[in-house]
Amino acid sequence: MNNQNTSNSKLDISFKDIFVQYLRVWPWFVISLIATMICAGIYLRYAISQYSINATILIKDDKKGADLADAASAIDLDIFKSTKSVNNEIEVLKSRRLMQKVLSDLSLRATCYAVGTIKTTELYGKSLPINIVINKLDSLAYLKSIKLTVSDGNVFEVDVDHETSIVHFGERINLPYVSFTVTSNAHIQKGKAFLVKFNDLRKLGLYYDSKLNLTVVNKDASVLALSLVDPVPEKGTDILNKLIDDYNQEAIEDKNLLAQNTIGFIDGRLKYLLTELTGVEKNVEGFKKSNQVSDVSVDAQAFMDQSTEYANKSNDINIQIGVLDAIESYLSKDENRYGLIPSSLGIQDPTLNSLIEQLNSLQLERTRLLKTVQEASPIITGINDQILNLRKNILENLKNIKSGFQITRNSIDQKYGAFKSRIKTVPTIERGLTDIKREQAVKEALYAFLLQKREEAAISLSSAVANSRIIDRGYVDDIPVAPKKQIIFLLTLVAGLGAPILGVYIRELLNIKVQSINDVTKIIPEVPVLGEITHNDTLETLIIKGNNRSEMAERFRLIRSNLQFTSTGKNKVIMVTSSRSGEGKTFFSINLAASLALTGKKVAVLEFDIRKPKMLKDLNLAPFPNGITNFLIDPKLTIEDLVHDFKEVPGLHIISSGPIPPNPSELLLGQRVDGLMDQLNEKYDFVVVDTSPIGQVADAFTLGKYADSSIYIVRYNYTFKEQLHIARDIYQNAKMNNLLMVMNDLKKSRGGAYGYGYGYGYGYGGYGGYGMDDESSKKGRNKQQKNRR
Repeated sequence: MNNQNTSNSKLDISFKDIFVQYLRVWPWFVISLIATMICAGIYLRYAISQYSINATILIKDDKKGADLADAASAIDLDIFKSTKSVNNEIEVLKSRRLMQKVLSDLSLRATCYAVGTIKTTELYGKSLPINIVINKLDSLAYLKSIKLTVSDGNVFEVDVDHETSIVHFGERINLPYVSFTVTSNAHIQKGKAFLVKFNDLRKLGLYYDSKLNLTVVNKDASVLALSLVDPVPEKGTDILNKLIDDYNQEAIEDKNLLAQNTIGFIDGRLKYLLTELTGVEKNVEGFKKSNQVSDVSVDAQAFMDQSTEYANKSNDINIQIGVLDAIESYLSKDENRYGLIPSSLGIQDPTLNSLIEQLNSLQLERTRLLKTVQEASPIITGINDQILNLRKNILENLKNIKSGFQITRNSIDQKYGAFKSRIKTVPTIERGLTDIKREQAVKEALYAFLLQKREEAAISLSSAVANSRIIDRGYVDDIPVAPKKQIIFLLTLVAGLGAPILGVYIRELLNIKVQSINDVTKIIPEVPVLGEITHNDTLETLIIKGNNRSEMAERFRLIRSNLQFTSTGKNKVIMVTSSRSGEGKTFFSINLAASLALTGKKVAVLEFDIRKPKMLKDLNLAPFPNGITNFLIDPKLTIEDLVHDFKEVPGLHIISSGPIPPNPSELLLGQRVDGLMDQLNEKYDFVVVDTSPIGQVADAFTLGKYADSSIYIVRYNYTFKEQLHIARDIYQNAKMNNLLMVMNDLKKSRGGAYGYGYGYGYGYGGYGGYGMDDESSKKGRNKQQKNRR
């Protein structure tokens, strides 16, 4: 339970630190938001808006329930009935050829722009004050831009590759790669500039094909939704409407092609029959004149009636055989291999009619596909094979039907011959006249039949309708689809807030120094933190005095109180160390000792940093005759020879380090150190030991066995985070007794509260690295004093 509470507490502290960390840079959030909002406003002001143009059409498809009550089905010709695939029609609508035709019909080989100070705007339709008529266009023109600047109402300046010339409206402009004429639609303001660019219709067609979107609205209906996105609404609407119109026109032309083929075939047969019919009529007229015949004998009327009945039946069969011969003759000609076959013209045979309908459907499909694919395409080859097989089947079927008709005709002719023999008494002249009239009747009947079918085909030709019905012509959405203001402002808000957040995060990520107490607790959460020492803005080392009630003095008193609760046993000897020079351990040692002395206790502070001592200099004291190194070397010296009263703080005694020895590590291992510490323990209530930085030399480890508590100094924005692992290793391996931590150099924030800032407080300041010469140390101290000022 305690572990959970501790975890929650750390989490709360972490969130609080993060919040405070970002709160300190709130002006950057304001500046960032203002800057991104200004950028968004400028972008929206000059960005080119994109508009969505939409249209809806109904594809007349049997499978999708489209209306089939068109003129062709009404007259029962069965020529134009076919099942349209919606997916096929989508491919036709998206074909490059159709889109290029649309762009050509709309005269989009040239595009005109109005040149502005910042933005160049495309002009089209009603907004276009000039017309451009292209007389000649070469592919090199696609890479060129021509600038036109109006000089006055009738003259403009042409700028081509920085070469200018003056031209009148209506005058042809001849260049090596283009020849065109510019005319004015209305009065144009002087100085108005236009930019003319010439378009490759092939590439422009690909561009608009990629932007054209076709969607089936409902799977149970053949309704197509067409949409196009374009910066010029009027232009996009014209393209979409023209696309639908051209698609419908091509569908009508495909249907009319079959009707025109049928009419052509019938016209040829009528011309031939008319010649034969004229000849028969002349034969009748000549026969009657030469034989002076005017009427049929009444006596042979009964026999003639029976004979006529069978003759009529034979005539009907001969008509159908004649039609079959004509179709067979048409199919046999190689030039009609891929031509449309005329209708069966009254042959009542379901198999033949079905085969002809299939063949005509394949011929139409082949004709349509050849507009978009090559003749060598596998699709065309497959259709050619199907057409060849169907033609063979039709020819075979024609032979079978003719064979049946001939058998029937032979039977009728036999019966007719029987009746004919019974009228042998009829004069030869009358019998000859009857034969001629029968031939005339056959020709007249066939001629009338073909005239009727031609009229039906002509009606179908004039009443052919498109494959689609327009539900909604092109219309423009009032709200642009791009740029979307809501998304832009949302991204602006995210960017405005995200940039400072990212900046702070990256700064913290790249910062390898301790910035907050949270940085310490993350690495060594088990070590107690006695407190935080604020930044020292003064030049004084001694802060703790009897009458000092400053913020820093109170913090030292708080640390003194916390120190009393960190150990249940004795806590007389307190050792102070740090990771490296300049973290303020000497400053802390002096003031901690002074704080303890002010409670009435007898306190000694030892300058055990015998490698680079600076305590006396920081306190503005003259060097003492004897110090710790003198005591360790000379057995004649006693503690009384080392101790010096510090007059500013009653009860506080100072023992200096003495001269810097050549072998400090060996001195600290001697028995004289044991004697020194034992005597100090007996004589003083508290002993504060200022040692060398433990991250640089091992002196503190040697002296650690004498300490009841060890205080590790960490300085904000100075101590490296990596160096905290030294303290963690000390704690985990119990290399020192009762390890504690103190945070130094806490800065005051702008609001007056203390936070973790940058800069340097009182501490080692110019404390150089171990082994630096005196001159380098002196330069470092001078630099520290300059920074304080």
